[in-house]
Amino acid sequence: MNLINNAYAQSTPADSGMSMVIMIGIFFIIMYFMIIRPQNKRVKEHNKLIESLSNGTEVVVSNGIMGKIIKIKDDVVELEVSAGMSIKVRKNSITTVLPKGSI
Repeated sequence: MNLINNAYAQSTPADSGMSMVIMIGIFFIIMYFMIIRPQNKRVKEHNKLIESLSNGTEVVVSNGIMGKIIKIKDDVVELEVSAGMSIKVRKNSITTVLPKGSI
């Protein structure tokens, strides 16, 4: 006596194709919520930080240099790193704003 019917043992090609499309869709949704959305949020926060810069603000540059902003011109910021010594860096390289008196 054959207990397993042949119809149950085989899946149709339409079912496997549809399940593959659903799996790919779920994969892209997971990628969006785990990678793309948090990255966009970080970019918005960094742009907000860059827009809030003004003269006298103490900042940290991406390579760890700390300084006080002397002059802002377009995309370039001039930082005073010690008394009488200043450097020019790009605005986008500023990662952190420090509280007043940190340096």
